[in-house]
Amino acid sequence: MITIKKYAAIDIGSNAMRLLIANIIEEPGKETQFSKSSLVRVPIRLGQDAFTVGEITEDNIERMIDAMKAFKLLMKVHKVEKYMACATSAMREAYNGKEVVDLIKKKADIKIEIIDGKKEAAIIASTDLHHLLKIDQTYLYVDVGGGSTEFSLFSNAKIVASKSFKIGTVRLLNNMVSDIVWQEIEKWIKINTEEYEQVALIGSGGNINKLFKMSGKLQEKPLSYIYLNSQLTALSALSYEQRITELGLNADRADVIIPATKIYLNAMKWSGARSIYVPKIGLSDGIVKALYYGKI
Repeated sequence: MITIKKYAAIDIGSNAMRLLIANIIEEPGKETQFSKSSLVRVPIRLGQDAFTVGEITEDNIERMIDAMKAFKLLMKVHKVEKYMACATSAMREAYNGKEVVDLIKKKADIKIEIIDGKKEAAIIASTDLHHLLKIDQTYLYVDVGGGSTEFSLFSNAKIVASKSFKIGTVRLLNNMVSDIVWQEIEKWIKINTEEYEQVALIGSGGNINKLFKMSGKLQEKPLSYIYLNSQLTALSALSYEQRITELGLNADRADVIIPATKIYLNAMKWSGARSIYVPKIGLSDGIVKALYYGKI
């Protein structure tokens, strides 16, 4: 007999907030299936507050409360059994982050956990990566967010190294990433990948998903370094307004897509990777799976 459960994940990022409602399909003798039932994305750029003034502003606190009330109602309508809400680097760094968490619990009855970069990387790694990982290959997994980027190296389908760096699209837009951070990332990637003959990248995050969608490729086919580099050149040649009108990008995607592409390209260059796979996974998917398997 098939049973269907509904779980939800709330990802409070530096560039946007997402609510993922997932169907969990259980069938005796078969592997549990996870499928997206609903995804709602709200463009509240918390990183703009946290990284520039050090706190979440009153205006954005109000918007967060409204969004959380809406998420709560959506979960109720969908009859969600279990949920988890995770906040990442913007809320980690805002000095009033804990205060905002307490206020949202009081006003919207949603409990939020502020997670560190290490836990974020671990949750993402618990997604359906094993379907993609070939035993005899080495992969550098790169998840680019607004405030931080998580790097995980997989060899023989097992994680061998993982690190989170304070580099992200919103930070880069605000010129808040020093050359030292870039140098640290280069060093970390080179040291951890040097013993492997061939490395492929796995990219996750809204920007690489958008770039992949624009390529029109089939899901299991990778993007090449040359393609990504030409996309960066093409995007950089357009103004912010043109990226919205001509490419149909969201207003809060049209600016961050360029710094995101630079992070992926540098990761490819430093690891010697010639291609990047883009599975449809991210923190939200990881939260649902980690919840189901009792890992969080």
